Amino acid sequence: MASIGQIVDPTSGNDALSRARQRAALVPDCLVEAKRIANTVIAGWHGRRKRGIGENFWQFRPYSEGESLSRIDWRRSARDDHTYVRDREWEAAHTIWLWADMSPSMMYKSTYGSVSKESRALVIMLALAEILARSGERIGCPGVMEPISARNAAERLAAALMHTPLTGGLPETVMVRGWSDLILIGDFLDDAPAIMARLGPLARRGLRGHVVEIADPAEEIFPYNGRTEFTDPETGERLTSGRAESLREAYRNAYLARRENLGQSLRHLGWTFVSHRTDHLASEALVAVHMYLSGMPAKATHGGQL
Repeated sequence: MASIGQIVDPTSGNDALSRARQRAALVPDCLVEAKRIANTVIAGWHGRRKRGIGENFWQFRPYSEGESLSRIDWRRSARDDHTYVRDREWEAAHTIWLWADMSPSMMYKSTYGSVSKESRALVIMLALAEILARSGERIGCPGVMEPISARNAAERLAAALMHTPLTGGLPETVMVRGWSDLILIGDFLDDAPAIMARLGPLARRGLRGHVVEIADPAEEIFPYNGRTEFTDPETGERLTSGRAESLREAYRNAYLARRENLGQSLRHLGWTFVSHRTDHLASEALVAVHMYLSGMPAKATHGGQL
């Protein structure tokens, strides 16, 4: 009999401490993987950098008629027959809050996925922290770390997570103020109306949101056949099917309809939605979210809709 997930038993104090230590041990490995992925993504573009008010040099560009002569770099212009302007980098730091759901369902990993949903969510969160920190943004995590602007923000977030592990569900957002970005990473298996009841008020407060759905391939393709026992990791409830394959079409229709409803509801709020499977590269989700943050349209990725 095949099974999915595990029954969640009540956790004693010693068990909670043991699981907390295991979770903390996972963070450094995720940070290393996050940095590797971030370096790969950053190599392909200039991040969120753009011309504006600041002190750091960005680039030389040809002088345009009507611009102030004080901006001309005469030393660079003397090298050839063109007149060049020295551009500085825009340095108005933005606050971006990151959150990854650590509910029991996120611990799931099938033989079809390369990593658990929990591991992938942590890697994407830390990789985003790495990229955004390099762009000069202020990075925070609700209930875990106040926003900071530092090149080592990813390391500091990882250290904070080792002392204050993320919890399940959506975060408390009292400390999250308007005119910020909020990036939520999880499997979002609850009903779309229940999720939107929590997110709707945040949008009305002026927060710009980005939701990343992490899915294991087995959750989407439903590869089960024959007598199969399914266990809800959140409640421990069990369902036994004599012919699991007979449920496949109805299950897939319901699963994809939930995703479509959630995505449409989020877009109606002006938020973005990315669906990502753990058998694909983490950089795919990272690129999509980063492009949304940069104000550019993201292309659809295999295994989900944006």
